[in-house]
Amino acid sequence: MSYNLVEKVQQNLGYPPLQKMDPNTDEAKNHKPVDAFPQAVLSAVLTALYRYVQSDEGAENFLRIANATDWADEIFDEHKDDAAEKIADYANQSEAEVESETSVIVNETKKIVREILTDKATIKDVKNFFTNERNNIVAYLPPALHMGDWLNDTALDDNTNKMEGPISSLMHSIGNVFSNPVTKDETEAHK
Repeated sequence: MSYNLVEKVQQNLGYPPLQKMDPNTDEAKNHKPVDAFPQAVLSAVLTALYRYVQSDEGAENFLRIANATDWADEIFDEHKDDAAEKIADYANQSEAEVESETSVIVNETKKIVREILTDKATIKDVKNFFTNERNNIVAYLPPALHMGDWLNDTALDDNTNKMEGPISSLMHSIGNVFSNPVTKDETEAHK
C-alpha cells in the first residue's frame, strides 16, 4: 500500500506542492510552473534514500542512526558531489544548500517512517515501505537530474515508472510483488 511519502514530507517541511512529471514531455503534468528547488531536492533525496535502504546496511543505518547532518554522504555515496551539482544547477541553488537540505529531508523522512512503522520496524519493513513508495517518488523526479546515472539504477529515469492509469498501476503492482526485498539473512537461509 502506498502512503505518498513525498506529499507528507513536502507538507511537513512547508514546501510548495510538488508536480508530477509527464513521462511523455518530461515537464510537469499540469503544465504549472515548478518550484525547482523543492521539486529537485525532495524527489532526488527520496529517490536516493529508496536506493540506499535496499541494502541491509542502508536500511539498518536508516533505522538506527540518530538525526544526522551528513546524510548526503550516506545516500549519494561517492556520487555526492555529482548529484549535489546536478540538483543545484537544476534548482539554481548552491551545492551547500542541497547538501544541507538533504539531511533535513532524510531526518524528516525518518520521523515519518517511524510514525508509520513504529519503533519495532525491521530492516525488511523499511525495505518494503520504500519499495511500495518507489513509483510514487519517481513520479516527481525531474528527468533532467538523471538520478539513475548517479545511483547506478537507470530504471529510475525510465519514463515507464512515471506512467499512471489502470494498466500502468496494475503493472506497477505486479512489479512490486516480484521485487519484494529480502534481507541478507533470508538469502543465506535459502542456500
